[in-house]
Amino acid sequence: MKAEIVSIGNELLIGDTVNTNASWIGQLLTEEGLDVTAVHTIGDDLEVVKETIRRSMERSDLVISTGGLGPTHDDVTKKALQELFDAEMVVDESVLNFVKKMFEKRNIPFTKSNYHQAEVLNNAEVLFNTQGTAPGLWFEELNSSLAVLPGVPFEMKHLMREKVLPKFREKLQNQEYRRSRYLVTAGIGESTLSDSIIGDLAPFLQNGTTVAYLPSPYGVRIRITSAGRSVEEIEQKISPVADHIYEKAGSLLIGEGKELSLSEALGKELRKKEMTIATAESCTGGLLSSTLTDVPGSSDYTMGGIIAYSNNIKEQELNISASTLEKHGAVSKPVALQMARNVAEKFGTDIGVSATGIAGPGGGTEDKPVGTVWIGFWSEEKHFALKTIFTKDRLQNKERTVAVAMETVRRVLLDMETMPYGLEPEWA
Repeated sequence: MKAEIVSIGNELLIGDTVNTNASWIGQLLTEEGLDVTAVHTIGDDLEVVKETIRRSMERSDLVISTGGLGPTHDDVTKKALQELFDAEMVVDESVLNFVKKMFEKRNIPFTKSNYHQAEVLNNAEVLFNTQGTAPGLWFEELNSSLAVLPGVPFEMKHLMREKVLPKFREKLQNQEYRRSRYLVTAGIGESTLSDSIIGDLAPFLQNGTTVAYLPSPYGVRIRITSAGRSVEEIEQKISPVADHIYEKAGSLLIGEGKELSLSEALGKELRKKEMTIATAESCTGGLLSSTLTDVPGSSDYTMGGIIAYSNNIKEQELNISASTLEKHGAVSKPVALQMARNVAEKFGTDIGVSATGIAGPGGGTEDKPVGTVWIGFWSEEKHFALKTIFTKDRLQNKERTVAVAMETVRRVLLDMETMPYGLEPEWA
């Protein structure tokens, strides 16, 4: 079953808005077993919208379009479809009442342009949108199916999950479809993981089963995909590959799931051991604490943190001695060690973790180039620091520092013998 995606909006073409919708939809459709053959990004031009959607529907079984459903003059998607299908525009009273109540609840005046939000095409099934004012539309035309969705990401995702997915799942009932299983690792590079740890997977890849390595600053996600007519059939093809990876990668795997995060995996271990953590951050500027608390319920184990960006704050809030800062500099092993220990003492936690470094793009020296980072760890049993040199990109350096810091804590909790990326602990 072939699918195409049409992203509509001038803002996408000129770079004002990054087209995250297309990548999200593409991943979702692929996981559901559809072959995504094309992604089109087009402007708010009525004729271009008509022609692009027409050609996509003639080629593919399913077309998903996003954008152009708003109330302003540049939102032309419904008008283009009205002309393409020679349909009539009608008012859906249930949508109109919902939109009016939403505006009344927010104490916003209801205008003529808002009235147009309730206008739909008479040949479409309305996909009621409880997350916004623009309903989605479902068409069965030109021997194809077309889902027309708002461009606002959380509205689009809601309609895709709740309305669109059930529809094309019905169409796939008697067809072979694909499913993917995601195994998630942390603290190891893609090439090392593939070549030195997991090795050749060819003997396990049968009947069209594929494996992809998806790296990010927080780890490598391994996607195993296969096709079949049932979940059981697909799992029989995927399981031998997954079992081999588990055998080889072992504790490098933090769990499974497309959305599983390193912060979730770490939180699980902290909660299991009933331990608490505090953070002392310089170069990461609060990103470590923010990432830890992205997990619901993280207040069970994350007690707090200090962003000690300046040396004065390091002295005043973390009791780092002026002599240590003067002798070794803020980016150093002694400072990282003291930051980790002192923040744990300050917040009364079982673990203290710290990060101090040169995020860049300036500020580096010959001895301490941009990307130099010291990460400190303290508990009653262990007190050490890790030194690493990342990139010249500021954001990447912050993200990688957070990833190494969290994975370091996870590995200590699991009594693993190695540190992330083979880094060597320098003990206090």
